[in-house]
This record gives sequence, C-alpha cells and structure tokens, in this order.
Amino acid sequence: MVVTAGIAAVMVSLSSPADAANLSEVEEKGEYLVAAGNCMSCHTNGDDSPFAGGLEFETPFGTVYSTNITSDPETGIGQWSLEDFTNAMRHGEAPDGTNLYPVFPYTAFAKVSDEDIAAIYAYLKTIAPVSYTPPENDLGFPYSQRWALGLWKWMYHDDNPFEPQPEQSAEWNRGAYLVEGLGHCSMCHTPRNFLGANDNDLAMTGGTYMARIEGKLSAWSAPNLTSADSGLAMWSVDDIADYLKLGVSHRAGVFGPMNEVVVNSTRHLSREDVRAMAVYLKSLPANSLDSGEPASADVLRAGSIQYDIHCGSCHLPTGEGAPEQGPPLIGSPVVLDVDPTSLINITLYGAQTPHTSPSDEWASRAWIRMEPFENKLDDEQVAALLSFIRASWGHEAGAVTSEQVAEQR
Repeated sequence: MVVTAGIAAVMVSLSSPADAANLSEVEEKGEYLVAAGNCMSCHTNGDDSPFAGGLEFETPFGTVYSTNITSDPETGIGQWSLEDFTNAMRHGEAPDGTNLYPVFPYTAFAKVSDEDIAAIYAYLKTIAPVSYTPPENDLGFPYSQRWALGLWKWMYHDDNPFEPQPEQSAEWNRGAYLVEGLGHCSMCHTPRNFLGANDNDLAMTGGTYMARIEGKLSAWSAPNLTSADSGLAMWSVDDIADYLKLGVSHRAGVFGPMNEVVVNSTRHLSREDVRAMAVYLKSLPANSLDSGEPASADVLRAGSIQYDIHCGSCHLPTGEGAPEQGPPLIGSPVVLDVDPTSLINITLYGAQTPHTSPSDEWASRAWIRMEPFENKLDDEQVAALLSFIRASWGHEAGAVTSEQVAEQR
C-alpha cells in the first residue's frame, strides 16, 4: 500500500469551528470515530479536498485508488443508505453488490459496532460534497476480477463485530476494540500470505508495505507490536500511550509513515483511549520470526567504527541514548525488526518527522534531529553500521546486507 506524508488539509479538526458547533451528538461521536479510523489519511490525496479519495495504494497485485467518501451524490456516498454503508464497512460490499478490495480495511472495520458505524455514517454525511472520481484501479488479471473476491472473503474474512472478553478488564476490551477495529493496526503490522490476507499466526509481528514519504515511494517495514524482545518488550504502557498521543515517548518519536497515523488520528483520541490501546498492545504475547544470523566479526568491527564516528555522540556508546541527544537504540522495535527496511530508510534519509507538530511535548523535545547519511556512507558502510547496531548490547537480530540498502536508495 502507499501512505503519503504531509496532507495539505491536516486534521486539526475535521470540521471548521462553525460546522463543529452545528454537529449533533451522534455526528460529534462520528467525527471522533473517523479520527480513530484515520479515514482522512487514506481518503485524501494531498490536496485541498479531504475525503475525496484518489490516493494510490501500491500492492503486490497492482495499484488501487481510495474512493470519494464525501457527501457528493454522484461521485461520493451522498446517495448511500446506512445499510449500504454498513455493508461496505462490515462485508466489503458496495451498494450495487460489487466486492470491495481489502485495501479498504473492512476486515478490521467489521469489528466495529452497528452503533459506531451509524455515527460514522452520520458524520460523513456532513462532509461537504466534492465532485471527484478517482482514477481507475490498475490491476492485472485475475486480480481485476472483483467476483473472485467473494471466494477470498469466504476464505479469510470474518464479518462478526467485536465481542468483549469477559475475563478481561473494560480498559483492555476498549483497547482491543480500537486496535483491532477502527485502528486497523494489523493492516500494516501483520505479515500477509501470497493472496494478501493477514497471517493470523503471526499477528502484529510486523509487515512490509509501500509508502510515499517526502515524495519518494519505497518499501517500509512496520515493526513487531507484540511483547517479543524485537517488539515492545522494553516499552511500558505509558511509553506506548505517549507515543500515540504525543508523537514522542522516552523510547522513540514518530517518523515516516507513522507521522500521519499520529497527526491525523491517535493524537485526537482521549488519553483514556490511547492508554486502553497501550494496555491491549502490551498484553499481546511475544511472537516473532527469526531475523537470521548476525553479520560476521569483520563486518561488525567495520560497523563499530562507523557507529563511533557517526552515531555514538547522540545515541551514546552504550546505545542507551540521552534526552538531549538521541533516543535509545537498545530494544527499539525499528532496530530489531525482522525486516530492516525502515531502519535503512531513517539512516539514509534522516528523521523524516511530521510537518505538523503532534503535541507541545513533541515540539519541545530536545533530541538532535537525525540527518541523512545517503551521501555520506556507501551501501556496505550502511549495512555494516546497521548490522553492528542489530548485534550489540544484547541484540540478536540478523545482518543487514548491502543489497538491502541499495534497494532502498
């Protein structure tokens, strides 16, 4: 899929103040839930027409464009009934019965309650109509045959709403509802099989997708969100909640594709809701794939030299980081990801941080901004440096190759 950074109409509020004052209680609830679902990021193509669609998603099967979900009666959802909208959200079906591609995350949105779907529908009906038809999808045969998605849904889609687990707390259940439903975190953070369905045996252990950041389309890896050593083992509930709400915690700050998730979605949620999400994520049992063997001793020695020259002053020789200099590398899910793609990207292109400050705390964070090493280090030097980081301070992640670095340039 493709995620773009820097949407022009950043959602400080989805409605203008005048419009917000006129929203009903149900519509206000829908506005909040639209933020929770991060609908704006995927249905806005970086122009002045939020929710009008046209954003491209590059998939292994071809290119899919997001749809217009404004209230326009011809090109948007202005003529959709609540039943039509519910069928799209829960069953992946358009009003004419056409199957929707699961790039639209109905596999997650199916877990949303009927009451919340109705509120989202009510709010979207207040969005000013924009007459715009996105480009046609560019999918080769047989993926262009929507009828075949019926079989795909039969095999992989569970359209049942979320069922609270009575043995868990209300906070945990709220977090599970948001993470697994509207938050659709599994869309990026779970690997997929050859037919594009989530591999549920490896749920939340990380995934890879295409994203356009600062105008460059490239692969990005979403890290492990389970309690594995390569995931959130060293993160506290407060660390996770701060990251989602403020865009920064003691462990990390947002960059790359997560910019829009925080700026357009999670920073707008209540403290209670982001903490519930953190409680749920922290409860996920440890699970991960093997990332392979560490690099050879010679490569690690070469990487150690590069680290001392370029990284140690900010992240410290111990990898522990410092509040005034750089975030910790020890236990970082980005550092230890099975797929080092995002780690390579931030090394080559620097800290591609949000253009809109997620919070006052993020804006005042004194970490030194990481500069790009694209023109300072060659592929072998970057590979050695990152291999060293992934094998130091108790880390046991696999080597990074120069071929992997070259692919991200």
